[in-house]
Amino acid sequence: MTRGERVIKFIERFCIVPEGSRVGEMMRLEEFQRTFILAVYDNPAGTTLAVLSLAKKNGKTGLIAAIVLAHVAGPEAVTNSQIVSGAMSREQAALVFDYASKMVRLNPKLDRLVRIVASRKRMYGLARGVEFRALAADAKRVQGISPVVAILDEVGQVKGPRSDFVDAITTAQGAYNDGILIIISTQAASDQDLLSQIIDDAKLSDDPHTVCTVYEAPKDCAILDEAAWTAANPALGLFRSESDMRKLALKASRMASFAPTFRNLNLNQRVESSSPFITVDVWETGSVDLVPNDGMYPVWAGLDLSAINDLTALVAIWRAGGRWNVSATFWAPEVGLRDRAKRDKVPYDVWADQGFLQLTPGPTVDYDHVAEQVLEMSSHWNLQALAFDRWRIEVFKAALARQEAPVAFIEKLEPFGQGFQSMSPAMDTLETEFLASRIAHAGNPILRMCAANAVVTQDPAGNRKLNKAKSTGRIDGMVALTMAAGIAAANMIPEAPKDYQAFFV
Repeated sequence: MTRGERVIKFIERFCIVPEGSRVGEMMRLEEFQRTFILAVYDNPAGTTLAVLSLAKKNGKTGLIAAIVLAHVAGPEAVTNSQIVSGAMSREQAALVFDYASKMVRLNPKLDRLVRIVASRKRMYGLARGVEFRALAADAKRVQGISPVVAILDEVGQVKGPRSDFVDAITTAQGAYNDGILIIISTQAASDQDLLSQIIDDAKLSDDPHTVCTVYEAPKDCAILDEAAWTAANPALGLFRSESDMRKLALKASRMASFAPTFRNLNLNQRVESSSPFITVDVWETGSVDLVPNDGMYPVWAGLDLSAINDLTALVAIWRAGGRWNVSATFWAPEVGLRDRAKRDKVPYDVWADQGFLQLTPGPTVDYDHVAEQVLEMSSHWNLQALAFDRWRIEVFKAALARQEAPVAFIEKLEPFGQGFQSMSPAMDTLETEFLASRIAHAGNPILRMCAANAVVTQDPAGNRKLNKAKSTGRIDGMVALTMAAGIAAANMIPEAPKDYQAFFV
């Protein structure tokens, strides 16, 4: 038998289903589970990373537990090795451990081969001295271990592109040339999240050491499309209840607020539960080079000032080459940058090295430094107006005064409200341009992050505004861009209509 066939034989010979409708029966792997196991263990190049993504209630926990036991007391046991399973919460970590423990206790043959220490969430394979630990998302607990196999559950719950816990486990595996990281999870909600980036990289890299299988419904499928249910739920009609799936789908079809959750968890689609302003596909149409502005083109700008140690954003726009060209500049304090990168789970330090993020001296935003650079940049522009949020603007005006800002510049500062009355028409303006592919932003990664995080709030009349409180991360760049678009529209057309859309045609 091949290595994968031995793993399958062990699972079906020794692992007993511990709960559910098949409790007490010998585990019988379904075809999609067999296919995944064979792809991982019979890979001629050797597998170092394996990803299986599918919707909820398709047997992820049982499959993880069975694979764990194959490494603890089965054909994959390596003498004196360590195995870990990791989950994003204590409850999920305990669930995997309890499931594997029940499998052991139900089979006397396994029970003689495995010692369970429930209080510490550990198992020991007695024949070869294998240690298994079930860990929750705490990077400190990973220190001092060196797992030959790590199996991560529900990495899709990680928000943002980084996880100290996942990084720590990956680093801990460095002692083994043949170590395997297995991820079994429902998809993340956003392209910016860690699991999405892992899956996208696996698809693009064509690395022979990576196995990646994703069961997902077509992007534009209808909620009640039963073929879409099957695409994301390979166990549907087997041990995934069709009647339960139908109930959830009918609920999602009736309640718009539940639809994003259903699409993410039950159709395994990347769908935010909140309403994003600009979708990823629409945003990417603007990833083209800017037309240089040598002072010939009129410029409108938006300035979003930060709190003490967050991002400050200045976005300038000008019309050239049939598009609105968007140039974004961001500032953050130099001191504590790496700590904030870990807190926000975004690579501020990398962006600073690449020149996308300007650093101000000290631990807080130095408005004098920002004011100096704003004045320097604007001196090369044909600046028409600079819109600002009234919050903290007096502090910034004081910094401008210390920099001896010209009166002509001060006269171009215009307040821009952050409520529905001002933001809604500006957002309509910007959205129209994005949908018509008339925006160029050159793929600025910080502005892209802000766009991915931007969440919209709507009032009963249908007016919209960006909501920082509900957004998953920084949106300062999108606030500045929206203000720039709104002030440009209002200034270019006297007595402009409320939606300003005629401005862009």
